[in-house]
Amino acid sequence: MTRWIPVALLGLTLAGCQIIEPRYPAGERQRVEVIERGAQAPREAERADRPSVTGRVARQVAFPAEQYAALDKHGTAVISGQLTIGGRPVPHAGVSVAPVTTYSAEAAEQALAGRAVEPADPRARAYTHTTRTDANGNFRLGGLPAGEFYVSGSGQDPATGEARVVIRQVSLGNGQSRSVELRR
Repeated sequence: MTRWIPVALLGLTLAGCQIIEPRYPAGERQRVEVIERGAQAPREAERADRPSVTGRVARQVAFPAEQYAALDKHGTAVISGQLTIGGRPVPHAGVSVAPVTTYSAEAAEQALAGRAVEPADPRARAYTHTTRTDANGNFRLGGLPAGEFYVSGSGQDPATGEARVVIRQVSLGNGQSRSVELRR
């Protein structure tokens, strides 16, 4: 069961959650700092002095409500493809498609660096589409709007046994079908 946790959490990656727990030196943890809108952010030195309770990296980018409000949630475009890691298909893995925004870009960058970010604003999840690969690592997601998207998947590297994240950025037009190979 634990080997599927990183795969199941993939759907959350592009919505701002991280798949892979961060790796910190010898038991060190990083504190998540939630700052209410309008409140003053603590200085970096203050953040560094506090112990972490979650092991996730604090978000530096606030949820851009105006940016998301301009996006469609549904459309007629389709993305299909295959998720492979180490040359092998990844069966029954989560695949997510999320719009490219400043908010999702931060999460994607952290995911590729192997660090977890604090959970996403629930409003971002409404724009993320998810599915699972079949037994051969193939996936298909329909009902997507036109726009720029991150397509992501994760699975275990057969050579190392470690969880790996694969993210590709794609453009979709209205009614367009795109094939995306998620390979690492």
